[in-house]
Amino acid sequence: MRYAKLGQTGLDVSVVTLGCMSWGDPGRGGHPWVLDEEAARRIVADALEAGITTFDTANVYSGGSSEEITGRALRDLARREDVVIATKVHGRMRPGPYGAGLSRKAILHEIDESLRRLGTDYVDLYQIHRWDPTVPIEETMEALHDVVRAGKARHLGASSMWAWQLAKAQHVARTNGWTPFVSMQDHYNLLYREEEREMLPLCADQGLGVLPWSPLARGRLTRPWEEQTTRSETDRFGRTLYQDQDRAVVDSVARVAERHGVPRAQVALAWLLHQPVVTSPIVGVTRPEHLADAVAAVDVTLSADDLEELGADYVPHPVAGHA
Repeated sequence: MRYAKLGQTGLDVSVVTLGCMSWGDPGRGGHPWVLDEEAARRIVADALEAGITTFDTANVYSGGSSEEITGRALRDLARREDVVIATKVHGRMRPGPYGAGLSRKAILHEIDESLRRLGTDYVDLYQIHRWDPTVPIEETMEALHDVVRAGKARHLGASSMWAWQLAKAQHVARTNGWTPFVSMQDHYNLLYREEEREMLPLCADQGLGVLPWSPLARGRLTRPWEEQTTRSETDRFGRTLYQDQDRAVVDSVARVAERHGVPRAQVALAWLLHQPVVTSPIVGVTRPEHLADAVAAVDVTLSADDLEELGADYVPHPVAGHA
């Protein structure tokens, strides 16, 4: 495993982040395919053994049970000072006006709830899961700054929004002497590259770390186009992200993988790791081979011809993932 600084901070993250949406309690709003705690602990243990130190979850994943399982596993299997824990705030956790969103009241309540579930005094990276158009960004950024000042988060990050929104948030923070965002977690993979137009150049210019979500396009890049999985059959959101024209890119991944003698997942992740702006893709894992591919991808070297072939058939997409 390799490690990289997150943006312009001193925080070292593994260049593969383990996404923790893959486990939780289906009875608390989790997806039907999520792993139970025993299976999740095995994945976390194997990830730690492979050198992965960075774990990403969110308060909304499986109604908070992802945070609970992740927290218990890391407390038992690792030293807190040796791992990077990232979580997110915005999604609906309960009924009522303060059960979701980025108001000061919601943020200050939800950070305490996340810390309780994770069983830790602080998170290394506290991220807004989406933009909240109903709350002034000044209120959100000041509340997040107060979370950092209180020692409950070491750094702040953002996820999936328009580039102008990120620029506005950073301007508001810096103008007022508040803590700015150090990273962007956005939708980015071989099938969805719209972030290359505005968001990724902004991150490169401003020195933000980039943590792509869905780096394997919800598994589309790992298997033949027609092949279905339990997740793909029940993933209504995922069906809105990709289109039939993407088949050509999937086929190019298959060709490059065959030439290298590796699984398709390794090629798709290696492509992301070859993008200079990318810090650490967030990889969801439900089987041991998923983790093995993610770790092995770190050592896959793609040639200039490989990269050209992989990018040649990209078709522009409607912007997706901000809602």
